Amino acid sequence: MAELQAALKRIFGFDRFRTGQEAVVRDALAGRDVLALMPTGGGKSLCFQLPALLQPGVTLVVSPLIALMQDQVRLLRDNDIAASFINSSLEAAEVSRRTAALLRGDYKLLYLAPERLLLPEFVDGPLRRLSESPGINAFVIDEAHCVSEWGHDFRREYRQLSLLRRRHPQIPMLAFTATATPRVRTDIVAQLALRNPALHVSSFNRPNLFYQVRAKSKRTYAELSAQVRGGGAGIVYCLSRRRVDELALQLQSDGFRVRPYHAGLDAAARRNNQEAFIRDDVQVIVATIAFGMGINKPDVRWVVHYDLPKTLEGYYQESGRAGRDGDPARCTLFFGASDIRTSEFLIQQKMDPDTGAALEVEQRIARQQLRQVLNYAESTECRRAVQLRYLGEGFAAPCGACDNCCEPRTLQDWSTEARQFMSCIARLAQRGQRFGAAQIIDILRGARSDRVLSRGHDTLSVYGIGKQRSVDEWRSVARALLHQGLIEETQDGYPVLSLNAQSGQVLRQELIVHMAAPVKRSRARSSAAEGPATENGALFERLRALRKRLADEHGLPPYVVFHDATLREMAERRPLNLTQFADIPGVGQAKLARYGDHFIAAIAEHSSQTR
Repeated sequence: MAELQAALKRIFGFDRFRTGQEAVVRDALAGRDVLALMPTGGGKSLCFQLPALLQPGVTLVVSPLIALMQDQVRLLRDNDIAASFINSSLEAAEVSRRTAALLRGDYKLLYLAPERLLLPEFVDGPLRRLSESPGINAFVIDEAHCVSEWGHDFRREYRQLSLLRRRHPQIPMLAFTATATPRVRTDIVAQLALRNPALHVSSFNRPNLFYQVRAKSKRTYAELSAQVRGGGAGIVYCLSRRRVDELALQLQSDGFRVRPYHAGLDAAARRNNQEAFIRDDVQVIVATIAFGMGINKPDVRWVVHYDLPKTLEGYYQESGRAGRDGDPARCTLFFGASDIRTSEFLIQQKMDPDTGAALEVEQRIARQQLRQVLNYAESTECRRAVQLRYLGEGFAAPCGACDNCCEPRTLQDWSTEARQFMSCIARLAQRGQRFGAAQIIDILRGARSDRVLSRGHDTLSVYGIGKQRSVDEWRSVARALLHQGLIEETQDGYPVLSLNAQSGQVLRQELIVHMAAPVKRSRARSSAAEGPATENGALFERLRALRKRLADEHGLPPYVVFHDATLREMAERRPLNLTQFADIPGVGQAKLARYGDHFIAAIAEHSSQTR
């Protein structure tokens, strides 16, 4: 225990482990396979970086994005840790140079993309020789949810990583992700061939984040503008490249420091825009979901989804890029009926590139994931509780940090419609049939479609009894019943509905079914969006300015030098010598030597000027 704590402070500058970290580190040092699920900002990278430094040999880290590799290596090098990466951004000569350094044992951690690691010439060449000398102490699979087609960011090349287990069965495999449902966890273990892995599941709750859903209206852009003017770094996610470009241009024309980011930009433009954001040269990035997975910027104060996210798991991950430093941050989702039509259109575009045939399995999964997002957007329940339940974690509401808990919406009685919907499920069950919501809605509305008439569903007693309600209203009823646990839906991509034990209470009129009135614009809650307050604001801002200058001189993002939390500790404690400075959380030996004198001088100068 004491040795681990000493190494933690010496290398990374932290006095203690965060919740869950130490147990993962100990299992990694014991040579076990590991599956660790830790929320964004929970410190999962340290859980494999520290064991890598305390064991002989090198740790190979599989990472899906160039930006993520570069960011991690930059942070490690600033702590004087021997780390590097090999990816497609490097010229062939530089790849050869780094490969030679790897085989000499110059690195403790090397980051690679899965397609690079799995090249036959790498597997049969450097990887084989490396396993013999200086040795591989672990394979780390970062963003391990990418291995599962049920995950929000499935990548086919991740499925091939089981080759590492077949070729090198004696080397431990450590899988890490910030989010995964129980189904995805099972898939990760199977696809990576993990052997009796130590499972570590930290709470996914991010208590510093305030969640809200806002109705789209003519004032949506004005609300976004107010958020930008409120200050702090922010990310705006849009569903399409066109929307990204239009919104970024509009914000720029209004005088905001904004850059776009999407796959339609060339690699240089994407890299430059991303660097400008993480170096605090611009305030806002407007992006598709292609942005953010490899970004470790801890001081993002707000994230806005200008369009509906594709999956609830993806929304948790994307919104979770706010407040990684633990300070308050705001996550806003703008939602309108047009988003559903746009999402459905995009789902229909999932086709085989060779044959043009619809990818029916992927489309079914995508539609089920869309319904789960709609459940979240339309729910009157605590936003945090909905997210955590989806991820397999219970939560006792209210959270005190979401719109539904702080500004509850008016409830309306929809019991009659609920009974009609359930009665249709029951009538179909009497015929030995089960269908999804679309067929039930057609029956209730008296549709004359082939799929209704060909099955004789126009002869059901419930046929046409719901004509007075629109398709969208009936869809809301279906989502509300599912969300409240009053009916069941299969989870295999085929959205088949059935009654459950709670359904009877509704049918017998023993339980009233409430649905929320449509989301209306309300006064924005400001406290969670505000930046962290400090009692030593003037000194804190002075230290931030010094950090920015030093970062620019060293070609680094400011947060690589020190996090805001470390600067606040400096402003609070005001260390005036290196011994005192070394006690600040986040100050390790390398940063003490590199930056200590600069910050001590700034603190001393400020103190003399304010006496």
